[in-house]
Formats: sequence, C-alpha cells, structure tokens
Amino acid sequence: MPSRILVAGGSGFVGGHVARALRAGGHDVIALGRGGRPAPAGVPLLVADRRDPGALARVLRGERFDATLDFSAYDRAGVEALLGVPGIRPGRVVLVSTGQVCLVGEAPSMPFVEEDALRPLRPEPPAGSADHRQWSYGVGKRAAEAAIEDACAGGLDAVVVRLPVILGDGDTSLRTWAYLERMLDGGPLLLPDGAAQPVRFMWVDDVARAMQRILERWPLPGAVYHLAQPDIVPLRQVLEAFAAAAGVRPAFVPVDTGSLAAAGLGPGVSPYSGRWVS
Repeated sequence: MPSRILVAGGSGFVGGHVARALRAGGHDVIALGRGGRPAPAGVPLLVADRRDPGALARVLRGERFDATLDFSAYDRAGVEALLGVPGIRPGRVVLVSTGQVCLVGEAPSMPFVEEDALRPLRPEPPAGSADHRQWSYGVGKRAAEAAIEDACAGGLDAVVVRLPVILGDGDTSLRTWAYLERMLDGGPLLLPDGAAQPVRFMWVDDVARAMQRILERWPLPGAVYHLAQPDIVPLRQVLEAFAAAAGVRPAFVPVDTGSLAAAGLGPGVSPYSGRWVS
C-alpha cells in the first residue's frame, strides 16, 4: 500500500476523515487546502488555491507521492492545474466525484450505473436558480472526470470514485443539523411526498475505509466506481433514525411538493428531498 499520500481537500469534511484514517494506518499523509480549516492533527497542510497554478507550483513543485486522493477538483481546470505542477509525480490517483454526474444527464431513475454519466445533458436551468447551481456542480464534475480520462490516455494511473450524500461528524453542509434543529424545537417537520423518496447515503468513516481498501487493492479492474451502502431505504426511515438517536418524537407532516411550491417554500424545507440527492 502507498506510504506517502497527498490528500487534496484533506482539511475538509470527507477528506479530513480520510487523511486522519490513513495517518492512523501509519502512512505519511500530506493535506492540500486553501487554509480556511486546519488539517487533522499530525497531518501537514500545504496551503494553496488550486485555481492559482503559481501557488500550487510553490508548494508542490517536484514533489513525489505514492498516491493522490483528490477531493477538491470540481472541474477540468482543477484537475489539470494539479497534474500540471512542474515535476510533480502524483502516483496512483483517485478522483473523488459525485453521483450528480448522472443526475445532470438524461439518465433513468436511481439506482444509476457507471455509464449513466455519459448520457446527454439535461437542459441548463435558469441562471441564478438553485437548480442551476446543482446542475453546474454536476457538469463541472463531469469535466473533471473527462480530464482524468484524458490523463490516463497519457499514462496516468487513476480511477474515479463517485460518492452519494455523505453523513458523519463534521459535515459542514449542515443538512442533517437542519433536520435535528427542527426536531429539537418541537415544530412541525414538513416531509415532501411523505419522505418516501429512496435514498442510499454513506457514512463518512465507511468512505475512509473504502479509500484505504482501494489503495490496498490497486490495480483495480475498472476505471469508475459508485460507492454506497447496500441498503436503499426511504428518507423517512433515515429521519426516524435521527430522531431516535436524539431521543425526540418529531411532528412529521407529509405534504405534496405541489403544495410546497404553491406556498413559496423551496428545497430547504427538506434538504435530503428532491431530484438533486444522488
């Protein structure tokens, strides 16, 4: 298994858990980030904005790694900037992508297969809308995956790993927190379409273990993988588990999405509902 590992985004939520687990496994782990958050204890942090090739070159020029786990590439430019650092030898590369690369295309309903990310794009939503932000994220990740594929044609040893929604300690999206706050304040918790939507989340520590096993089992037989827990459950079951863990009995109120829209209520009512939950 590789011993010197660069974790781009290693001071973030998921990347931080992975960096911590790799270090606990005895590896020399280095995090790359913009400096807004500290890296896990004992993990050196290289500070650079990957949108600035000069800054990347100052901290990574000539560096050699056995593996690079990239949690912070969101488009083609991000991938090319990191791989284009003069003299860098990234070793085995794992690009961490998202199931959203399937959601932005004309794929059928979940569960998706790897090839669904190659389907034609859905029409671009209106600029400035919440849908447009989500669509742009998925399109950018598609471009990052394409950049990795091009680099592999030139000799890079890499795989793409697509993740679903990740739950766990330190989640800065605050989506789980929003549900818990509502449960704890005792007010009604609106569930679009009764929260019957099937979901397939993943726990952040399972992601860390999966990344370790990917490196241990290299080379892998495929180029793209989807990771998720085995269970596909309705969102309501997940929310009931949140409530049980918090020791509360929430006031769930099923409501159809049409009524929500008519009342001017957006997707923030239930962050894990809607078509953008991969």
